[in-house]
Amino acid sequence: MRYLGYLKESIRSGTIASLVMMPIGFLFRLLDLRIGYYGPKFAALLFDEPSRIVLIAQHLVIGWISTLPLLVILVRYQGFVAPSAIGAAYGLAYYVVVNSLALPLFFGDPTPWQSGFNVIYPSLLVHVVFGVCIALTAKGFVAHECKRG
Repeated sequence: MRYLGYLKESIRSGTIASLVMMPIGFLFRLLDLRIGYYGPKFAALLFDEPSRIVLIAQHLVIGWISTLPLLVILVRYQGFVAPSAIGAAYGLAYYVVVNSLALPLFFGDPTPWQSGFNVIYPSLLVHVVFGVCIALTAKGFVAHECKRG
């Protein structure tokens, strides 16, 4: 039953955080900065021309999956490190490992580190926001899990 709680919280907090990061991404896109670059590329692996609905659904599912490890970390380190610091560190690490290294390697693209600061900071910032948002929205869940021992 404990796993079901983690799954439910991943969907709840992951949905909230995935939605919270979108307006920031839209703002960066309005400023003509690169953001959300790998969403369409990843969706194109399964769909010839992914629609907006497919891209939003993919964004949410990836958010749910990405939330689960952070929930485990938040429960494990509750009381030792500020949750928002854990969330920010997770968002930063997620960006570095997944968005700046794994995805460029998989798709044969240059890394953001090769492309410059204007390519790095938009995605980095939204991933940090994602992690902090999870830390804030999952406070009740984390406290409950820590009481259960």
